[in-house]
Amino acid sequence: MSWSEWMRGVEVEPSLYAADFSRLAEQVEVLLGAGVRVFHFDVGDGHFIPPITTGPVVLESIAPIVHEAGGVLDCHLMVEAPEHHVAQFQEAGADSVTVHFEAAADLPALVRLAREHALEIGLALNPETDVRPAAEAAVEAGVDLVLCMSVHPGYSGQKFIPESVERVRALRELLPAAMVVQVDGGVGPGNIRGLYEAGARLFVAATAIFGEGDPAEAYRGLVRLLQ
Repeated sequence: MSWSEWMRGVEVEPSLYAADFSRLAEQVEVLLGAGVRVFHFDVGDGHFIPPITTGPVVLESIAPIVHEAGGVLDCHLMVEAPEHHVAQFQEAGADSVTVHFEAAADLPALVRLAREHALEIGLALNPETDVRPAAEAAVEAGVDLVLCMSVHPGYSGQKFIPESVERVRALRELLPAAMVVQVDGGVGPGNIRGLYEAGARLFVAATAIFGEGDPAEAYRGLVRLLQ
């Protein structure tokens, strides 16, 4: 399977980093029932980003629930030396992994490694990273998606960086049509439509979903804004 088969035109991805971990399985099931296809799973190592976040043990615990419902787990590896983690996350249930331009010493080798493990692969770039060299690296290596960070990676609940809309637009112009543009950080009702119009088709939402009283309805509300 691939992103072209998983995507229904656009996808809003709940970021599990913002979930209530005392009710993680329950919240995943509720969101699957609301129509979620793709979940975003953030991984931080305490080096590339300051916090240590969720790891393969947590992923392994929810993967059967997601996969049995026909869902997908999109793992964002905010880590140094991501090549050391690809196999481990595939074994835990990842369907796609995204590595950072700033941490990928040999992106073509990482793409080959992902393919060997039957994974889709994306390339993320931080807000301070120049769009053009990242886009050129993505095209040369043949990744499946490019993730434009619209906050500095590491912490949920940050404010959206307004300049990200133009960065998304620039990426869409630089990348081939088949390469999906994803956006992550501060995505919510106030900016999701503008990001769509700029060319994004994968929208990672954390606080905008899990920070609301009814995550399922919050998810559905974001989807309606894209219709």
